[in-house]
Amino acid sequence: MSNWKNFFIKSASVIEEKWDELSANLSKKLGHNDPVQIVPYRTYGTANRLYIKGRVLEDKKITSAGDKDTILNNLVNMYKRFESDEVPGAELKAILAGEEHTVTTDEEGYFVINLNPATPVINEHLWHPIPLQLVSAPIPFEPAPQVHAEVMIPPPDAEYGIISDIDDTVIKTAATNMLAMGRTVLLANARTRLPFAGVAEFYKALQLGRNGKRNNPFFYVSSSPWNMYDLLVDFLDLNKIPAGPIMLRDIGFGGDAAFRGGHMGHKFKEIKQILEAYPNLQFVLVGDSGQEDPRIYGEVVKQFPNRILAIYIRDVQLPEREQIAMDVSKSLLEDKVEMVIVDNTVEAAEHAAKIGLIYSEAIPGIEQEKKEDKGQEPGKEDATVL
Repeated sequence: MSNWKNFFIKSASVIEEKWDELSANLSKKLGHNDPVQIVPYRTYGTANRLYIKGRVLEDKKITSAGDKDTILNNLVNMYKRFESDEVPGAELKAILAGEEHTVTTDEEGYFVINLNPATPVINEHLWHPIPLQLVSAPIPFEPAPQVHAEVMIPPPDAEYGIISDIDDTVIKTAATNMLAMGRTVLLANARTRLPFAGVAEFYKALQLGRNGKRNNPFFYVSSSPWNMYDLLVDFLDLNKIPAGPIMLRDIGFGGDAAFRGGHMGHKFKEIKQILEAYPNLQFVLVGDSGQEDPRIYGEVVKQFPNRILAIYIRDVQLPEREQIAMDVSKSLLEDKVEMVIVDNTVEAAEHAAKIGLIYSEAIPGIEQEKKEDKGQEPGKEDATVL
């Protein structure tokens, strides 16, 4: 990073920190603080090692998404997400296997609790809830009921894991078109945003796998900011897309946020940590050709030989991006990993069935959902959707 960029980022970090401090002190003196809330993020772990991550914020009362929300409603909610008032220096308590663990939020209100339980966490389900409570905060707060952090612990008999991009892979974002992307991000909500046709049934088939236990773990890695977390979780849940930990980025200048690398650096780091957490589990990677997914996934294959079963890349119909994906795909032939560039979900499902990842009987359901999802956009029979 050049010296002038270093100087700019450090200066911006100082300005942001001072502004947040001034704003927080003024609100505290005037008694204008909103109620305090804990926002736990879905995370992952193993029976012997897991972590909890989240944020403590002032509650801006972001309303739940509705079918009839106006553009103004969506715009106001999006403003509230990005105009978040973090609560630094708040103390929280987590309880696991009868043991209490405490943590203090950083200057951006984030907290991470790393847990190494004395007794392994055994759970027949994918998700393990952990009670989390606010103990103290630098601003007045009303004692609130416990919230539960959700930690995903894949069972020993999981067949494989799935790591998926979100934007333009699961959810229609138009990341390659700044104007269209801005319109979608700012003016749509979890109910009015659309999934790519057939993606829910395809992902359910991958989660089910071949053992019929529906316990293959999903992980979602995106370069979207943490401010979008609630919207993305609601979107996955509303569209019945398998739940999974969502790894996003901090867009602030504070701490080391600005030095964590761009799109490629962030996503590769998160994927690397997932593969290292489960050394005996193989993975399927799903993304799109619009940004850096092919290159990132190609590097993952090179650094983690014999760990990737297949890669599915949705073609966003940009010739130069498709060529990059095709070049990466060819380079992986020597690693015996197929990077399949597809126009739609059914093509990906057919390949997954051919190599034994899913049942071929799941394909008709994926085809049907693909048709139904397309019906959400009358007159837009786009053959490029995954």
